[in-house]
Amino acid sequence: MSEQTLHSGGHSGPMSRKKLAALAIGSVGVVYGDIGTSPLYAFRESLRPVSHDGVDRFEIIGLISLFFWALTIIVTLKYVIFLLKADNDGEGGTLSLLSLVIKNVSEKRAGILLLIGIFGAALFLGDAMITPALSVLSAVEGLKIVAPALHQYVVPISVVILVLLFAVQSRGTGAVSVFFGPITVVWFLTMAAVGIYHIADDLTILEAFNPYYGLWFLAHSGAVGFIVLGSVFLAVTGAEALYADLGHFGRAPIRLAWFGLIFPSLTLNYLGQGAYVLQNPEGLSDPFFLMFPDWARLPVVVLATVATIIASQAVITGAFSLARQAIHLGFLPRMEIYHTSESNTGQIYLPAVNTILLFGVMTLVLMFRSSESLAVAYGIAVTGDMVVSTILLYNFVRIYWKWTRFRTLLVIAPLFMIESVFLGSNLTKLHHGGYVPVLIASCFVVIMWTWRRGTAILFEKTRRTHIPLMSFVKSLEKKSEHGPIEVPGTAIFLTSDPSSTPAALLHNLKHNHVVHSQNIILTIKTQSRPRVPIEERGSIERISEHFQLLQLNFGYQETQNVSQALAHLRKTGLKFDIMSTSFYLGRRKLIPDANSGMPSWQDRLFIALATAATDPSDYFRLPANRVVELGAHVTV
Repeated sequence: MSEQTLHSGGHSGPMSRKKLAALAIGSVGVVYGDIGTSPLYAFRESLRPVSHDGVDRFEIIGLISLFFWALTIIVTLKYVIFLLKADNDGEGGTLSLLSLVIKNVSEKRAGILLLIGIFGAALFLGDAMITPALSVLSAVEGLKIVAPALHQYVVPISVVILVLLFAVQSRGTGAVSVFFGPITVVWFLTMAAVGIYHIADDLTILEAFNPYYGLWFLAHSGAVGFIVLGSVFLAVTGAEALYADLGHFGRAPIRLAWFGLIFPSLTLNYLGQGAYVLQNPEGLSDPFFLMFPDWARLPVVVLATVATIIASQAVITGAFSLARQAIHLGFLPRMEIYHTSESNTGQIYLPAVNTILLFGVMTLVLMFRSSESLAVAYGIAVTGDMVVSTILLYNFVRIYWKWTRFRTLLVIAPLFMIESVFLGSNLTKLHHGGYVPVLIASCFVVIMWTWRRGTAILFEKTRRTHIPLMSFVKSLEKKSEHGPIEVPGTAIFLTSDPSSTPAALLHNLKHNHVVHSQNIILTIKTQSRPRVPIEERGSIERISEHFQLLQLNFGYQETQNVSQALAHLRKTGLKFDIMSTSFYLGRRKLIPDANSGMPSWQDRLFIALATAATDPSDYFRLPANRVVELGAHVTV
């Protein structure tokens, strides 16, 4: 069978059936870990608003119908069928889609979409804090059913598990991730098996496949039904990981895993929970764990805890990838990025992001102390992110698929309306704790907006006083007895604006009165695609006998390793000896300016972010013993 091949969206070229199956199993752990833990709490939380006066048969069937059709419309239709096709050279995610769209629209529209995209990315980072806290708490709470006396230890055990999870991030997940897929496959098969077993409790639960019962529930529940939708939405949280992890596995494996295992397992489990509650009304308090016989509950609690750790790992990894994209696309300052695998460039570790997430998760666990309380706060971040991706998808299909406005609205408008209803339902939780994800996302929005705005203002300020590079080079090339001394070797000056003379070059000339025999003005550009082929890494232009312009191109998913790129360019004709080459960097000390165009608080925040940014010599992987930094004061 292995000689037969299939094509996959995220991976170029044909794929053997054996490799397809292996990637599909791997995607079960990484892509579907989050959505796979939803049955622990989604149905339970949906029952709470309607169970105060008892729950009748039609309410149970209606709820399960809503779960099934939410999974069908939002996950299957939007993500699996449509969004997986909207890839950026095989990569997915909100920022990836944003970078594709904004380069093909007007400046005004690009600005609006940029703000929307930033908000979507911020909501995802907020979700990355809530998911580990909610998932681990909900799994460990199964101990209360196995041994009620352990109730007081649920929070301490959850804290220990989460601290250990974040502590091992720096070691990488390569070795552990080998087991993620198989363990999560066992988890889904367990959920499917117990669901099948309990469907026989009351076969009328199969009527949930008819959307009439879901609509009936909403029509007859009034305001309560609208509130319940916020809990129903918990069933599809984690769906955004399908798109975000497209580049890791490819379209075909993700689709195979969804249709072959995930969708059937989730459907069977929710049907089983519904039938169990119909037969055993006392099971309303925690239908998932109560479905299992006494002897199986402790093993299932352990398996659920492992599954939630895997789900949390997937969200943390996604946050690392999103932060790297944001840095390279200019939404965040430079941060330390470590690769934890020599073979897989997707396995990265960002200490700053890890620390922020750990602090946020611990705060949430200690603040809410139970999955029931935290579930109320959950949903707003995810629904907001989904609405953002739908808006970007509308623009994508109009630009790249050339769909007519009517056809686009016919497909996208219903998705947007359904997600907007879910968002509205979740917004009713604002005063019950829903303000937490909004507050977290707002903080990230302010940070990204401030960095983007501050760097633009700083760039414009330096441009006003800049000396055009071509004029400077021409004046320098004129031989004069008072001119600078020419010294052997190569000087590489890093700059963000190749048309201006780098400040480091001017300072070197002013203070040292020397110019090197070879000078390279280096600009590093992040392209709107995830990776740049090695043959397109650099372009060189000679502008005089002693000066050259060099542009290095990197994708937003790549490490911007300048030393490695220069080593490649040496093989293709760029002549320089690394041992006689110096890298000159301009070091700016930023001083707040009341007339900068930003409020004073934003000025101070931007300066704090710039101060905390990783040193460029480390970030760009420059040889440490060949770097010279020359400073200047700049008001901003």
